[in-house]
Amino acid sequence: MEGVKNWSEMTWQEKREERFKKWLSPTDVKWSSPKAAKTYKARATRMMKAIKMEVPDRVPVHITGGSIVAYNAGYTLKDVLYDPSKIMPAWSKWLKDYDQDSNDAPMFFSAKVYEILDYKVNKWPGHGLPDSATLQNFVEKEYMQANEYDLFMKDPFDFGLRYFTPRTWGAFEPLANIPPFASYQGLPQQLMMMCQDPAFQKLFKAVNEAAREQAKYQKVMGECSKLSIESGYPPLMGGMMLAPFDTVADMLRGTHGSVMDMYRQPEKLLESLEYIADQSLKSAVGMVNMARSPIVFVPMHKGDDSFMSVKQFEKFYWPTFRKLLLGCINEGCVPMMVIDGSYNEARLKIISELPRSSVVWTMEKTDMFKAKKILGNSACIAGNVTAAQLYMQTPPVIKEYCRKLIEVCGVGGGYILSLGSGIDKCNPANLHAIIEAAEEYGVY
Repeated sequence: MEGVKNWSEMTWQEKREERFKKWLSPTDVKWSSPKAAKTYKARATRMMKAIKMEVPDRVPVHITGGSIVAYNAGYTLKDVLYDPSKIMPAWSKWLKDYDQDSNDAPMFFSAKVYEILDYKVNKWPGHGLPDSATLQNFVEKEYMQANEYDLFMKDPFDFGLRYFTPRTWGAFEPLANIPPFASYQGLPQQLMMMCQDPAFQKLFKAVNEAAREQAKYQKVMGECSKLSIESGYPPLMGGMMLAPFDTVADMLRGTHGSVMDMYRQPEKLLESLEYIADQSLKSAVGMVNMARSPIVFVPMHKGDDSFMSVKQFEKFYWPTFRKLLLGCINEGCVPMMVIDGSYNEARLKIISELPRSSVVWTMEKTDMFKAKKILGNSACIAGNVTAAQLYMQTPPVIKEYCRKLIEVCGVGGGYILSLGSGIDKCNPANLHAIIEAAEEYGVY
């Protein structure tokens, strides 16, 4: 059509506007009521204006729905991990109880699938943790050895298939004993011989059983997402990625291994971070292309004050992360980072260099008022009602803290009132206090 630009000719702002249009006005939704359609648009507009550092009608509010979704409905985390029939009732109650500006379907996994396939990276209530546990635990190990960087970068599929997967999923251990798949090209009979191995027969049986269980969870998660949108709640997460260093330190080498590599083989570590940045960009943009929301969720772990020095942050963490963020921004996506822990003044100044209004920084323990001072002219910020406050404080105290956040961080727009992290249990009145504060004090 004449006058319409090709995607490659658009600025990042123009690309983002195209993605925002898709988010703002979905064409394939059967709204539960005319009011739901109107409310959806108002909420999405509120969020978009905050992201663009414009002044919305009021400060948006977002409460992350973690395992608290189960407890809010009288269930336990174990209940929803082992019985998918409990998820929809819990999610329906969550939507009715907390009137916020966005909602993503809960990210509950099937504990039965994890057990069938012997997942080694997590512990959860009923499997490694007491039935009463309210959160899952991540089991951090060196799932990639120090001398395997080249294997990983040369052929990530082969590395994932024959090294990483057998180390993280017990059912897939037979894959560690096969030759590279490239050796099977043109020789399908070798693949058939492998399939006749009793160990692989056992693996195929486990995968088939796990697939049936997984289908149950996928179905209910899809129904939860559908209910959220049709009820007037814009989805927040369109994609997900990690900072390249976090990919290494969280998933591959672990904390110990990544620290050792910064000293023992820094060049190899840096080379891998460049490689990961390129691969992560393709993945994140691909997810957003299939989603409604343009937002890419980025949990950040190992770049905070307690893990590395500012000098190390500038060398190992920020350069490739910045490259990845700029790549996402250039494709019209909106990276939304959650800074676990805290960032000092030096780190805040470093991350303030991105294009204005291109990202969202969500703070857990970072000084929000300092963050507003340093980032206020460059990016939307969100946070930071902490889990500790929600556990220990009373609703009036929570509401007063939110009032201060709004009065300082909400000046001129560019602020989303939110939690600093997920939550498992707390006084429901404390969550209502957050929403009430936004409604009472956040109107511009």
